[in-house]
Order: sequence, then structure tokens, then C-alpha cells
Amino acid sequence: MTSTTSVPIASDRPGLAAWGQLILHELRMVVRDTGGLVIPLGLPTLLMVMSGLAGGTERIPELGGVSAMNAFVIPSTLTMMVALIGIVNMPSFLASYRTTGVLRRLAVTPAAPSMVLVAQVVVSLIQTIVGTALALVIGASALGVVAPGNLAGTALAMVLTVAAMYALGMLIAAVAPTANSSVAIGLVTFFATMALGGGLGGRDNLPGVLATIGEYVPYGSAVEALSAGWQGNAPNLAHLAALAICTVLASGIAAKVFRWE
Repeated sequence: MTSTTSVPIASDRPGLAAWGQLILHELRMVVRDTGGLVIPLGLPTLLMVMSGLAGGTERIPELGGVSAMNAFVIPSTLTMMVALIGIVNMPSFLASYRTTGVLRRLAVTPAAPSMVLVAQVVVSLIQTIVGTALALVIGASALGVVAPGNLAGTALAMVLTVAAMYALGMLIAAVAPTANSSVAIGLVTFFATMALGGGLGGRDNLPGVLATIGEYVPYGSAVEALSAGWQGNAPNLAHLAALAICTVLASGIAAKVFRWE
């Protein structure tokens, strides 16, 4: 009678080193795309500086002495930055991976395609952190930007803003067949929500119904919530709820319809 000895088999699941390499690879790909990196980080900061030079540092008595830079420009700058990264940049990379068959090839390896999604989100978050830090450092050193009056409320609004914009980006990546179509859909979505949300001018210039809708689209809710926090007030629960609902709906639909190939 012979006996067999079972030999432990190492898990095929990728370890931390594999995750680190994948994130580093995605970061290199993003850095090589100069236009895709400079526009979301540089354009909002440039507009912020231009607003400051045009008198945005003047304090507004009606807002308790808070400057227009802190009350409006910084919230709009941060919202624009997150929207460009989440809605335009990230989906284009994921759509290109589907078109070129990268996701399909990963499906037969220990590195599951979902790892690419996680890596892209991590890299996008790094871009958001770097862009936010850049805008705030320049604003604080040259334009009189100060810390939010309600730090906790502002932080919550920023987290929900990132979540909502990234959820929209995932939805675009789920339905866009190619990288070019992803950029096109992303830009249309970005400018539409920006226009309704008051990013191209005050919502007061819009018809009543559109102005109301614009207040609760992701861009409008983000600007309103961040602005309230910077002024020292608690963000309106309706604006926070709008961002949360957008996150749940967009991410849920994206998970249902996302195609790996």
C-alpha cells in the first residue's frame, strides 16, 4: 500500500508586489500621456490664478469677510480638476485596454482584469491629490487662500465629489467601445454637467428649471458643498445626498454593463 503526501500549493493570487508593479505601470502610462496629465492639473490651476489676478482675492462682506477666492474659485477649481480626471482621463485608459485586448488577456492570468480598474482608480487618486495640493499651495502662497472654515464638512464634500466623478467615469468606461469614443463621451458629459452646474457662468443665467437641475448635478452639488465648507458652514445635506446618489447609481449601472472585451 502506498501513501501519497499532499504538497501545499502556493496561492495563485497576486501578492502586494504584483499590485505595486501594476500601479507603477499604470502611473508610468499616465505620466507619458503629457496632454492628459497637464490639462486636468494645469488648466484649473491656471484659471484659479487668472481669477485671483482679476480681483478674486477681495473679501465679500455678505459672506462674513470671506474672499471670493475661498468662497467660489477654490471650490470650482477643485471640482473641475476632479471632474476632468474622473470623467475624461480615467475612462479613456480603460476603454483603450478593452480595445487592444489587454483586459481579455488578463482574464486568463492570475492578474484579474479588475486589478486594472483598481490600479487606475489609485493612479487617478494620486493625480487628484497632487493637483489639489498644487492648487492649494499656489493659492495659499500667492492668492490668499486659507483653510476651510468647516474642515470636516469640506473633507466629506471632497470625498463625495471624487466618488461621484469617478463613478461617472466608470460608467463611461463601461459603455464606450473605444478610447476615442470614451474621450468624446467624457468631454460631452464634463461640459454638460459643468454648464448646468454653473462652471461656465452663474446658474442665475439659466432658465429656472435648468438652474434647479444644475444645482443637483454632480458639478453643481460639488461646488455648492465645497463652497459652504470653505465659508465655515455645514454643506447642505441635499447636495451631499445628490453626490451620494450619483455615486451609487452610476457605479451600480457600470458594474452591470461593464464589458471586459
